Amino acid sequence: MKFEGCLLAVKDISASKHFYEKVLHQNAVMDIGVHVTFEGFSLQQGYAELVGVTVDSVKEQSHNFQLYFEVEDLDKVYAEMKSISGLLWVHEIKEYPWGQRDIRVYDPDNHIVEIAEDMNMVIKRFLNQGMSAEKVAKRTMFPIEVVKQYASCFDI
Repeated sequence: MKFEGCLLAVKDISASKHFYEKVLHQNAVMDIGVHVTFEGFSLQQGYAELVGVTVDSVKEQSHNFQLYFEVEDLDKVYAEMKSISGLLWVHEIKEYPWGQRDIRVYDPDNHIVEIAEDMNMVIKRFLNQGMSAEKVAKRTMFPIEVVKQYASCFDI
């Protein structure tokens, strides 16, 4: 058995497709109207009817699932997304104890979308700030060997 991705039930395939293509810069690999597939996930309009459940049983804003994306430059993505009117935010830039920063927004169907810094960039940021590899390892919870390997790749 091979996992192929997840499927999001959506009300308006056009609005959802626009969000994922224009806001999150995803490329559709298949588009058959009411079903659009991106790399790793799909959108489906009319999901309840398709699987034979009642429309009102498809919950909105359940807060128990999210799509997760990583970027190298979170500040750039944040600035771009702040310029989008009507975008609903779960939260703006937030930094976690391990140093990774992220933002979360809702898609048009109130699914949570997280956009986080790639951990390689977090390690690079800490090393560029003058933290020792040992301190970076402790803060990020990455093994010291991994941090040292990243440091050698970043030429720091």
